[in-house]
Order: sequence, then C-alpha cells, then structure tokens
Amino acid sequence: MGNTLNCCVCPKWGWHRGRVWPCEPEICEAATGNTTPVAPVPVVVEPTEFAFEAVESLHVHHIHDREIPEDRALEPNPSDDPRESTIFLQKSQTDVQEKRKSNHMNHVSTKHFTKKYSSCSTIYLDDSTASQPHLTIIVKSVALAIYYHMKKRDADKSLDMFDEQLHPLTQEKMPKEYFEYVPEHKFIYRFVHVLFKATNLTAEFAIVTLIYIERLLSYAEIDLCPTNWKRIVMGAILLTSKVWKDVTIWNREYCRLFVNTSIEDMNELERQFLQLIDYNVKVSGSVYAKYYFDLRSLAKDSSLHLPVYLLNKERAQNLEAISRMEDAKIFYSATMRRSFSADNFINLQCSKAIIS
Repeated sequence: MGNTLNCCVCPKWGWHRGRVWPCEPEICEAATGNTTPVAPVPVVVEPTEFAFEAVESLHVHHIHDREIPEDRALEPNPSDDPRESTIFLQKSQTDVQEKRKSNHMNHVSTKHFTKKYSSCSTIYLDDSTASQPHLTIIVKSVALAIYYHMKKRDADKSLDMFDEQLHPLTQEKMPKEYFEYVPEHKFIYRFVHVLFKATNLTAEFAIVTLIYIERLLSYAEIDLCPTNWKRIVMGAILLTSKVWKDVTIWNREYCRLFVNTSIEDMNELERQFLQLIDYNVKVSGSVYAKYYFDLRSLAKDSSLHLPVYLLNKERAQNLEAISRMEDAKIFYSATMRRSFSADNFINLQCSKAIIS
C-alpha cells in the first residue's frame, strides 16, 4: 500500500496532490514501504470466456470484499454500521449536558448576538460540505473527539506498539506527569494540525482518520490514553493517506517529522495497525457522512462556529457547479467500471508486460 501499484480502489474526491513538506522548526517542535512490482502472469484463455472472468476478478480480489469475521458481524460497530451512533459523540454528551445545565443555572445566555439567521428573503450558509469540509473546524472537532475519548475512557488498556514511553517520538525526555494527565484540546489540535499541514492532507482525511481510530479502539478493545494517543493518531493518518490519497507519502518521509523514529518503527506501526483492524480499510459513504454530521454537531455543542456567508447569485452558481462536478465524477466512475471489457484488460496486461 502507498505505492504506485495499489489494489485499493477509492473514490476521487478531488484532493490535492503533493508530497510531504520539508521539515520545519514548528513541525519538529509540535511532533515533537518499499514494494517491488511483480511481473504479471500471462493468461491464455478464450476471448469469449475471458471477458466474463476478467470483469468478475476485478471484484473478487478487492480488499473491501473480504468476509467479516463472525465475532465482528455479531457486534455492531459505529465505524462499520451507519445506524450506530459514533463513540466520541456519546462520550461528549455528558459534558454538553452539564454545560447547558450550568448555563441555565447561572442564567448565562448561549445565544451569539453576532450569529446570522436565515429568513424568507435572505439565506446564510457556511462553506463546509460533506465533499469539501472546512479544514480548521473539522480538525478542531477531530481533536475534540480525541480529547473526549481520553477524558471519558473506561480504563488504560493499550498495546506496547502504541506506547510512547516505549517508542518515543522525540529525543527530549518527557516528565512522568506528561503521561498521567489528559492533554488540553488545543495541544491535541496543534499536533494533528501540524501533521496535516506537513503532509498536505485535506479535511476529508481527518474524518477518515477518526473512523480508523474508533475502528482500532473497538476491534482491539483498547483505550485512547495519554501514553498512546499520539502514535495511534499517527498510525491512523499514515494509513488514511496511503489508502485514500492519489500520491501517497512514504514512511521514510514521516521519519523527517519525528526525529527519534526509524523507518522500521513506522513500518511496524502500520503493519500492526492494519492487523488490529483486520485489514478493514473500507469506509462507506454513509459511514463517512454520519461522522461528518456528528463532528458538526460536536463543533456546535462546543461553540466552534463555522463562518457563514450570504447566499448571493455568485455563491449559488458556485454551489451548483460543485454539485454538477461531483455528479459527473460519480457517473464517470460508474461508466468506466461498466465499460471495462476483456480487450481493455488484455491491453492493460500487455502494457505492464512491456514495461516490465
């Protein structure tokens, strides 16, 4: 995974291409796969039979089509089932209710006088959509979800691979208190924001990163705690970028961000993360949408307000253009899948053979 030859088929969401940024002082302070292409095996079959087998093989060998283990199928998981409520939203409800009760008892108004409301003649919209979320608000919301996972954790169950005490990210020795208390939200946000800035990832990746984190916590039955949250987040971002990014980032480039890590450590982190989630990297559109709207709810409950703008003619035309572009991408992807014939498959195999 993460190389030019990749079996993972993902929707083209129009994310920016680019490689990792050079290591900057702020990155070091806050942070502070090598695959060989295999020559194709020539297949000699009759053209009439090959057309059916070629199309069928495209779906059989995909990693998304693997069978779910029986114990997983019996336990509904929010990272797999769109009908299940997200874990972070459940954990945050206690604090949200207490905050509302405190505001009511102290007669504190929660209304913002600068907030604009829509009417019959004027409509105000923010610039965040499911396909193009607002980067800052989404990353802040993901950091808040990580914070509630640690604050409301049931225990301190973890694994050695994710323990920062055993695998430090920096050469600086951290005090004992650093691993005993839940870090503040702004500290978590700074860590995640710097990683996204350095790796040139957009807001969609932050949502998928949170999905992979909750999937890991559920499958492996561990807790997000002060000793392991950084390496779990780093492993989720690493996996997200490799599965969903067109031009992925090599593991050795992550080592430039964390001066005390090695390529072997990064490879092992990725390997164990994949094993613990049973190689289930699939994220359906319904699950993605559920996490997006739950993150919006968390942002609203935590007073993280999105900037709103008046819907004028120009903004309406832009929204319509974006909608048509997304519809065209879906139609193009479906058309390409249907029109992939045996001749296309043979030409592709011949091209690979010539290159090899």
